[in-house]
Amino acid sequence: MMNEERRAFIKKSGLGVLACMGAASGLIPKFSLEKTVLPAWDEKQVPGKIRWGMLIDTRKCIEGCKECVAQCHHVHNVPDFNNRKDEVKWIWKSSYNKVFPTASQQFQSEKIAGRSYLALCNHCADSPCTRVCPTEATFKRWDGIVAMDYHRCIGCRFCMAACPYGSRSFNWQDPRTAIKDPSLAYPTREQGVVEKCNFCSDRLVKGLLPACVEACPQQVMTFGDLNDPKSEIRGLLENNETMQRKPELGTKPSVFYII
Repeated sequence: MMNEERRAFIKKSGLGVLACMGAASGLIPKFSLEKTVLPAWDEKQVPGKIRWGMLIDTRKCIEGCKECVAQCHHVHNVPDFNNRKDEVKWIWKSSYNKVFPTASQQFQSEKIAGRSYLALCNHCADSPCTRVCPTEATFKRWDGIVAMDYHRCIGCRFCMAACPYGSRSFNWQDPRTAIKDPSLAYPTREQGVVEKCNFCSDRLVKGLLPACVEACPQQVMTFGDLNDPKSEIRGLLENNETMQRKPELGTKPSVFYII
């Protein structure tokens, strides 16, 4: 006779397949999965008390500079297979039309069109990736960070299909073989799991800023609590015209841009 744990897993897997099909068609279903497995976050914390966010001032970003990318990938042991098929990335640079594909491209200045723009996980307040994961390997923390539990990941990649920002990578190969200078600050992953930016939750608990923010020579990124009206990031958001990636999807990204 099928035990309850296996029955619950099959039930959630079926919902995940439906969500994946919806993502492929461009329609992410908005449903809430029944909590049939133990949550991977600390429920003792008060949800919404903190919501970590980032503001990227693209006007300050130096073309060709990738210090933030290099530091992030070093600290978190992100492998470099040197090919697009196996590429794993937590933060990267891309063209305006790829980072903001739904923004108006009409009469765009050469200055804006010619620049490259930083992209990373948006740690959405209404994250589609967490809704489709059948094992809750990806989950929303009490502080707004969308995190990964690599031990729960079964490699189904439903979260990758649901993410509208292309912010997740899959380890097609053993990532440990492509890490030249391993860091002791963060654990390495295994083949067959998804990974992405974690807003440096491993550093935040130590009172440190995210590695990308700390490494940037131009102070392009501002990191802070979006729920704190007295924080630096809130002050900048209230005094500057900003934009988000694909805001029309209603995911409420926690990453903002000054263009």
